Amino acid sequence: MNDRLSEGLIDRTEYEQRIASYIDTPLIKVITGIRRSGKSSLMKLVAGKLINRGISSERILYINMESIENEEYTDYHRLFEYVRSRKVLAGTKIYLFIDEVQEISGWEKAINSFLSDNDADIYISGSNSRLLSGELATLLSGRYVNIPVFPLTYSEFKSFKSGQHGNDAEIFRAFLRFGGMPGIHRLEFSEEPVYQYLSAMVDSVLLKDVVLRNNIRDIALLKKLLLFLADNIGNVFSARSVADYLKKERRSLGIETVYNYIDHLEAAFIINRVSRYDIKGKRYLETHEKYYMADLGLRHALVGYREYDINLFLENIVYIELRKRGYSVSIGRSGEFEIDFIAVRGNYCAYVQVAYLLGNESTREREFRSLRLIPDNHPKFVITMDDLPEGNVEGIHWMNFFTFLESDFGFSV
Repeated sequence: MNDRLSEGLIDRTEYEQRIASYIDTPLIKVITGIRRSGKSSLMKLVAGKLINRGISSERILYINMESIENEEYTDYHRLFEYVRSRKVLAGTKIYLFIDEVQEISGWEKAINSFLSDNDADIYISGSNSRLLSGELATLLSGRYVNIPVFPLTYSEFKSFKSGQHGNDAEIFRAFLRFGGMPGIHRLEFSEEPVYQYLSAMVDSVLLKDVVLRNNIRDIALLKKLLLFLADNIGNVFSARSVADYLKKERRSLGIETVYNYIDHLEAAFIINRVSRYDIKGKRYLETHEKYYMADLGLRHALVGYREYDINLFLENIVYIELRKRGYSVSIGRSGEFEIDFIAVRGNYCAYVQVAYLLGNESTREREFRSLRLIPDNHPKFVITMDDLPEGNVEGIHWMNFFTFLESDFGFSV
């Protein structure tokens, strides 16, 4: 382990603090998220901070499974022998970091053995949500903690670009246009290099985390489906409507296969499916969900940037922000009216409407009416970009978009 491993990386404080609270606990720290969202950098930052605490570099083992030099460890027996030999060399328990662990066949068996034998404090990352399903969940039975990592939120993006990209308005416009994938900050901030990078990243996710993992043969059709989802973020539709669209494009895909492909894309973290919840009936609805992209920049690289879609962009940003803050999120339905988001964390629940501007009375009435008719006392919010004093109208709190993004207190009012 090189003590310069974390050099040049920019802190992502919230994630680091959460992981730090689990250091030296008998739990596997599982870091999940879309490729290139910063999982590797986060692991290196944690490793670097261990060294700063006085942990010898001989006790820290970082294995990047995307590097060809570690190809021999794709067999879990070889991984097991290598880690045990490093523990013997260190003479005590080691700190084990494995990046993109899903590349190791049977990795669960080796990891479970390290945990059971107390050989290592274990940190693993993966780019597929199924990392936490099946055999791993059975073997570990609650002995792991999942730490989802998202692309940069606006406040993180602003921190990355502080002093480099103009005033706050210019920084936000850049965030809307280019998204929050950390790798773009090494590029010239203009459309051609950024969208080329993001387009290549989409292809990499599709190939490594969807096509190869699920033996998909028609890659062009898969990408056509992703294009449809990216072009319809924030819109309600069904698998049948997707199948009908593809049929018009002279591509045939059955409804069951549509759902399978969407499941694979969701497992790779490139899209997020958001279920609808009937507030009055108190039940989740099985159809007509919405989808949001993991990152707006990826969306624009696929279908282009369109200024008039600003309201959908803001919804996508709020959705990811809520998820990063630890909320489970669904779409609300109350009678004939729809609520953009129901955000739940622990015992706390809030209803959220997102709009670009409340420019006239009819717009204000539309956004407030659906919240006004909800028959319970959970907090209700309308988040917009209006530059007006925030206030409380009939128990509904209006919040400026930037107040929401940059507040440390979530929905506290």
